[in-house]
This record gives sequence, structure tokens and C-alpha cells, in this order.
Amino acid sequence: MAGRTIVVTSGKGGVGKTTTVANLGTTLAKKKNSVVLIDTDIGLRNLDVVMGLENRIVYNLVDIIEGKCRKEQAMIRDRKLSNLCMIPAAQTREKNSITEEQMKELCSNLAEEFDYVIIDCPAGIEQGFKNAIAGADTALVVTTPEVSAIRDADRVIGLLEAALVRNINLIINRLNARMVKKGDMMSTEDIIALLSVPLLGVVPESEDVVVSTNRGVPLVHDRSSKAGAAFRGMAGRLDGESIPLDGDAGGLLGRMKRLIWN
Repeated sequence: MAGRTIVVTSGKGGVGKTTTVANLGTTLAKKKNSVVLIDTDIGLRNLDVVMGLENRIVYNLVDIIEGKCRKEQAMIRDRKLSNLCMIPAAQTREKNSITEEQMKELCSNLAEEFDYVIIDCPAGIEQGFKNAIAGADTALVVTTPEVSAIRDADRVIGLLEAALVRNINLIINRLNARMVKKGDMMSTEDIIALLSVPLLGVVPESEDVVVSTNRGVPLVHDRSSKAGAAFRGMAGRLDGESIPLDGDAGGLLGRMKRLIWN
């Protein structure tokens, strides 16, 4: 049976897509799944840095598409998990170096070999976005509790629906429970009411994210990190586990059980 192909997107840059891809992919691999991560942000790749693999790049996504290498040659194996690989983006090419059909074919081929194909989508809604979603059967839309990010997420959800991506779920990143309580930040309930898609999970605001990125070690390797625990919960739900949402952000989600991802 073919694996699942998941695109992580947002519309707005800087909301945590790449961190999400790295942590979900790492957790799914720790659960004994075979996982490949694809960075489709041609010209501005970052996934290799977050994974701590930037010094191992020889070939990239465009090289595979153009036939300059086999896909196995471009895959970089994770330092800790042999069943986790990454395909980096090209830094010196344009986003139109790849077509939607080429990306769809690559994802289809990878899904025959891996349990999960997870795509790191570039910011914006231009050709890079269209390429990234072309081969996906599931979309995870990442937003932060800011008006501009939520507006962009709403726009992206509409585009995903128009592209017939039916399985769309929401990830809320950098939620500050103290600010929510004071009324200075939108709550989980507010965001879900605006976007009207099922919630996969909530990541609390944490300095751990910056430390993790600088070290090139995904948060989920740190058992003491609350943000890491949130990503582990989301990966578990993706993998079919029944994990309550309540624990993701300090109990803010008690009223949202009807929107648990399934």
C-alpha cells in the first residue's frame, strides 16, 4: 500500500512550517515508519539546517527532476534515524525549474517506498506553492495567533480546497497561554471559529524552538520540551493514535474535542 503524502503549508512565511516538518517527520520515524522529507523552497532552503544536515548536501530536488542523479543519491540520511531521509531544495535555481506534474510523479514514486512523504512548502501562493501541493493527499496548515497569519491561512485553505485537497488540518504555533488569558492573543477557539478546519494540535510558545534550530536537532528528541511534546502528540494523531488534544497547550483545548483529527 502506498504511503501518505503530506504538505505543510501556510501562505505566510515565518510561522514555523519547516520546524513542523522536521519535528513531525522525526517523530514518525521514531515510531518505526519510513519517512522522507522534501524541501520545495527552491532558492531559500532551510530544512537542511533545522535537521543539522547542511554539510552533507551533494544533489538536490531539481537534480532529481532533471535526471542529473537518482533520487537515492539526493536523499540525505538523518544522523540519528536510519529510516528518516531528506531531499534538499536547490539554492541556485528558480521555482519554475519544477512543474506540478513532475512533483506529482516524484511524490507518487516516493510514496511507493516510504510510509510518509512530508513536503515543506515555500511561503506565498505562487508556483512553488502549486508544486508543493500537487502530489499531496493531506495538507497541514500552520498559523500563529496573529491576524495577518490567520488571514493568509484562510486564503491557503481556500486554494487547497480549490485544488481538491480534501484532507486539511490546522496547526496553531506559538500560542502564549498567559497572553490568551489576558485577552491579548486570540484563543484556539477563536482561530478555529475563523478557519473552520479540524485541529491537529497546538504548539506553545517556547525558547526551545530557537535553541533546537541553532543546534540542528529537532525538538522532539528533548523529552522535557513542552513544544516537543506537542509535536509528538500531533505525529501520533497522524499515525492513527487516539491522543487527546487537551494536553497540547495547558488545557486550552477542552472544548474542542469535537474537532479532534481523524
